[in-house]
Amino acid sequence: MTVAAVAGMVATVAIPAFAATDRGDVAEARTLQQISADDAQSLVVASEGSPETLERGGYSATTPEEIAAAKAKKAAEEAAKAALAARLAAASSASSSSSRSSSFSSSVPLVAPGSGTVRRPLANFNNFGRPYAGHKGTDYMDGRGEPIYAVADGTVVASSESGPGWGVYVKIAHNIGGTSVTSLYAHMDWGTRRVSVGEKVSAGQLIGQVGDTGRANGTHLHLEIRVNGGYTNAESWLQANAG
Repeated sequence: MTVAAVAGMVATVAIPAFAATDRGDVAEARTLQQISADDAQSLVVASEGSPETLERGGYSATTPEEIAAAKAKKAAEEAAKAALAARLAAASSASSSSSRSSSFSSSVPLVAPGSGTVRRPLANFNNFGRPYAGHKGTDYMDGRGEPIYAVADGTVVASSESGPGWGVYVKIAHNIGGTSVTSLYAHMDWGTRRVSVGEKVSAGQLIGQVGDTGRANGTHLHLEIRVNGGYTNAESWLQANAG
């Protein structure tokens, strides 16, 4: 009897407590479901994830100091490149000038002998070349590198390394005592021309050196003289006017 009474009391007390606990769990479950249903658009589910470590070289963001340092480095590199290009250009120019100057002999006289209005184009020569039909000049056979001089004051009207048949040549227009004269000097050696088109020259001025460029058989000066537009024998003209 006593046992039964105690059991009844225990049952009476325990059942409400269990019931209360169950109601609480159910209430809580309904509340979460309701929140999920009501705010379904903004529900965010977090997943387990480990943040990746960003390497410094993997992104471009830098501080103002780093940006300034990068700009300064780039400017220094550009300046170094420009300086190198300038040095290479200067070296190339010096090499070209040295090569051109080496074509001239240091013993070449800068002025032809004589003091007249008309000078001979060569200080001396070996012999005359053999004339042939259609040949409009006089050939003075001479050694390579012998200096060639302007026969009179004048203006350079042609100067080329590749004349038609003449090879390296120079042509000068003169006014001698009111007479129009042109002189042409052909077959000069490569790189020995000393005058350019439009340049004023004086009688006896060095203009180049003997060679065999163009259609030439042996080293010599091919000299052409035209008076008032017509060809004349160059040697006869020199004998009559040079002094």
